[in-house]
Amino acid sequence: MKKKHTHPNKRPNLIFLLADQLRAASLPLFGEKQIETPHIDRLAADGINFTNAISTCAVCSPYRSMLLTGRYPQTTGHLINFLRIRHDEIGQGDVFAHQGYETGWIGKWHLHTGSYPQTSFPIGGGVDFVPPGRDRLGFKYWRGYNFHTKYTDGFVHGDDWNYEVWDGYETDALNAYAFRFLASTENRPFCLFLSPHQPHFTPHPFAPPKYYDRLPGTLRLPANVPESIREEALTNYRHYLAMILALDDMVGHLRKRLEETGQWDNTLFVFTSDHGSQCGAHGLGPWAKLCPYEESLHVPLIMHWPGYMEGGSRRDPLIAPVDLLPTLCGLCGIPVPRTVEGLDLSAACLGRDNAREQDAVLTMRFSNNLNHLENGLEWRGVRTKRSAYARYLRGEELLFDLENDPLQQRNLATEKDARRLLESMRLTLDRLLAARHDEFLPATDYTGWYDAQRRIVRNAYGPMRHPESQPDWSLLTGG
Repeated sequence: MKKKHTHPNKRPNLIFLLADQLRAASLPLFGEKQIETPHIDRLAADGINFTNAISTCAVCSPYRSMLLTGRYPQTTGHLINFLRIRHDEIGQGDVFAHQGYETGWIGKWHLHTGSYPQTSFPIGGGVDFVPPGRDRLGFKYWRGYNFHTKYTDGFVHGDDWNYEVWDGYETDALNAYAFRFLASTENRPFCLFLSPHQPHFTPHPFAPPKYYDRLPGTLRLPANVPESIREEALTNYRHYLAMILALDDMVGHLRKRLEETGQWDNTLFVFTSDHGSQCGAHGLGPWAKLCPYEESLHVPLIMHWPGYMEGGSRRDPLIAPVDLLPTLCGLCGIPVPRTVEGLDLSAACLGRDNAREQDAVLTMRFSNNLNHLENGLEWRGVRTKRSAYARYLRGEELLFDLENDPLQQRNLATEKDARRLLESMRLTLDRLLAARHDEFLPATDYTGWYDAQRRIVRNAYGPMRHPESQPDWSLLTGG
């Protein structure tokens, strides 16, 4: 293991590779034995594997709003998908650009309406477009799309509504755009986010044949997938694993390019996912998410930074999406904006003694429908290092001991011996909800949060300024 430096000589570059719907349990790092992911494994072997990264609202837009602003859905207003980010939000691109970084976003955005509600469509002029300016939260280089699932010969937009059709499969195409960006930085520090859509469902081909060829002939599923859904789950899990193999190649090709250009040695490389997928667990659909189970909530998080985060360690601080922006700021020596609600866990990530941690994170679902406000299935919960608790608005409670029951097959909420733990988790949930001004209401009670253009005009604290107001830039640096 190489000696760790105490302080960086200069601010590192940042590459953040955000997979979509990749659960931790489907990687060999977390026990999946049916595939090999040598490049992801190597990244973890050389860096740090964080074992308690939690997607606290396990669906695309709410997660991405938390990731890029460091603020909770109750504040940003992103309770469901296909909403327009407010222009006065201060985002990751703003923060790093203010510090002299070249900023870039490549791939899926999903913080705009895009082509909604026509989310499966032929390529057409201007569809799925995220306009330049505040809708992009400070990312200057842009080869992005809001939401589409055409993985082969798909498309991105650049500086205007004209789209570019990529040649081949998405993970290769997004890497090609990344290589162009890296070549343009001219030794200036950069902050690059790559957001492939894999391993998300698509009505189109999932992955090239070469990835299916690397899968075993017969797949197995965990014991918490019931027989009634097993055949459907197995069929879709084959697609899921094939897309994971494509992601692994993406990691390997990107690392190789950084090593060839000499940029690897001063780059903080982060690999994670916005949420997981049930893959049939607990009898839920193969592509279900937003569920109070580890398959939806527990995501991989790997960081590698030569000289600072090396040696193949596993660390277990609880890390929520709102913590990632302030933590990246802390690692890169950048002031944390005063708008941020998450925690700077950089000291814990670096393994320093007496580093700040949190004992619980708030988990949540606001609507029965991912894209609309529809009553049913609303729940809030608590995740600690050892336990998971959830309370549905309809009254049902779930409580699991994750150490002794990792597949969550035994609900302790009704067991007498778990009464003390249950009461503790209830109190913790009430405390976390109060901190967010979350009244835990039916979904349709939030209808007034959005206007006819699906812009956010209200949050848990009340009415807000016009959704296209400029940020208060005085809040950009720490006070």
